[in-house]
Amino acid sequence: MKALYTATATVHGGREGSVASSDGVLKHELSMPKELGGAGGNGTNPEQLFAAGYGACYESALANVARQVGVKLNDVEVTSNVMIGKDESDGGFRLAARLDIKLPGIEREQAEELAKKAHEFCPYSKATRGNIEVELNVI
Repeated sequence: MKALYTATATVHGGREGSVASSDGVLKHELSMPKELGGAGGNGTNPEQLFAAGYGACYESALANVARQVGVKLNDVEVTSNVMIGKDESDGGFRLAARLDIKLPGIEREQAEELAKKAHEFCPYSKATRGNIEVELNVI
């Protein structure tokens, strides 16, 4: 693959440290959620960052596939839910995702078809395919 863009972020201190992008635009403290045994706090976490990236990428893919078939989208909303849980196969952890997709004014059958096509097109969906469970939930 010929890279068109490379995003670079550096983490210090893992889940209870900080993260910053090489251009300084992204700069966050990280906190371990209480649900994972941490103290919680005001910092973000890897799951929130992944959810934000996946949701933004997927919504752009959705706009692209809609344009390709001549469908005009208005007030689209994608809520990306990234879950972490125990992986019974090795005692570690694993991820799953659910994308809640709102396509106002689009009939359900067409909305579901657009959602599936976007899932085939989205780079995040391609990266996760076969690795984590991803549910498409058209609302």
